[in-house]
Amino acid sequence: MWNFIEAPGFAPLPVASHRFWVPLSSILGAIGIAGLGGIAGDFRAAQAAFVAVAAFLPFVTYAAARRLAATEPYALGAAAAVGLGGLMAPGLVATDSFAPAALIGTLFFFAYGRAAEGSWRAGALCGALVGLLYLARTEGALFGLALLALIAGATTRRAGLAGSAVALAIGGAWFARDLAVGVPPDLLARATLLVRYESFFAIASPSAAAFLDALPTVIGAKASALVENALTAAFTFAIVAPPLIAIGARRLRVRADVRAWAALLVIVYLAQSLVWTLHSTHGSYFHSLAAFVPFGIALAAVGSERAIGARKASRVWALGGLVLVAAMTAGAVVQWDATFGGLARERRAALDAIPSGPFLAIDAAAWRYLGGRGVVITPADGPVAAACAAERYGAKSLVLEAQHFSAYEPIWNGARPAWLGPPETRGSVRVYPIYDATCQGAIGR
Repeated sequence: MWNFIEAPGFAPLPVASHRFWVPLSSILGAIGIAGLGGIAGDFRAAQAAFVAVAAFLPFVTYAAARRLAATEPYALGAAAAVGLGGLMAPGLVATDSFAPAALIGTLFFFAYGRAAEGSWRAGALCGALVGLLYLARTEGALFGLALLALIAGATTRRAGLAGSAVALAIGGAWFARDLAVGVPPDLLARATLLVRYESFFAIASPSAAAFLDALPTVIGAKASALVENALTAAFTFAIVAPPLIAIGARRLRVRADVRAWAALLVIVYLAQSLVWTLHSTHGSYFHSLAAFVPFGIALAAVGSERAIGARKASRVWALGGLVLVAAMTAGAVVQWDATFGGLARERRAALDAIPSGPFLAIDAAAWRYLGGRGVVITPADGPVAAACAAERYGAKSLVLEAQHFSAYEPIWNGARPAWLGPPETRGSVRVYPIYDATCQGAIGR
């Protein structure tokens, strides 16, 4: 089990999936597994579906740049930059929302330009893309604000209404599904009332009272998120691109698609930083930027052409830009492997120390994939809750890593409760056998 929000009150497993996360990435991976799972294995088959989606990104970037009136060489340069990937390169081929959001977001801005010319069909397409983007990323619903702007225009009202109807139909269908399987009562609290990010993985609900009591800390976190997320955006757009994007956006400011891109970029940045604060700084905002990157790089191509023109030096500048993106791509791949690959290798080396049967671990999904066994996340509430989870789900061991929830620090430092045996250590992984764990208190919502 990845998170107790999926199974409130220690509900029996298995449970209905996706009570918190939206489903498009899982559906796309399932399509890959259905088609290629017998040949490539489940993970590579799922990944192949995302690689196939990512393969379209250079093309749609080129098309967007040409629609923005960039000449062919600059449009090709933008396509090459997006094809290299930059900081997002590892994410674009991962079984995650990066590639789907990037493709859907770019197509949205492409279609939005036509909808702003009064085409209700393009408006309906925009609505479908908003719905799909919402199913890829929750903040994709904010793209619907651009449809409201169309409704406000006399010549674009039909396009805006058509798009809004389609978007609401898709979003409404998923919301109806949520109601059918049961929406966790603290869904909003876990998104917006966190004082510490690890509380997202607790059984006890975050409370408004605790949030208000920690208001100075909360305000500080939001201020910090504004800075951190701004830097994330700058690096995601390859550092040198933001000034060029600004030049391109200023030149094309009369275009509705450019205004929508700029406005939504600001809206998502503020929403992520000020509403979903702790989620945003733990990767959520970086994910959000995927929907903006290809169109933004297309704008940078226009800005580059405006700043450099057709002078001989333009080739040098273009080559330098691509070299920079290539270097960032290589660095991102190396960093990704150092962060996730190294951890995966360390976990694989510890598998033989884990007794047979289900176990508790901080990253249940990763351990499930690596070990092929049942895994339940260690509740962030601490050992008392962990004992309840172990009793309820039959866990035979507790796995602690150097990165663990703060409530487990006493165990890490040697203070074991009676229901835990002495650990067996593999590198930075410690495996504690569980003996007769019983639920000592009322844990739950």
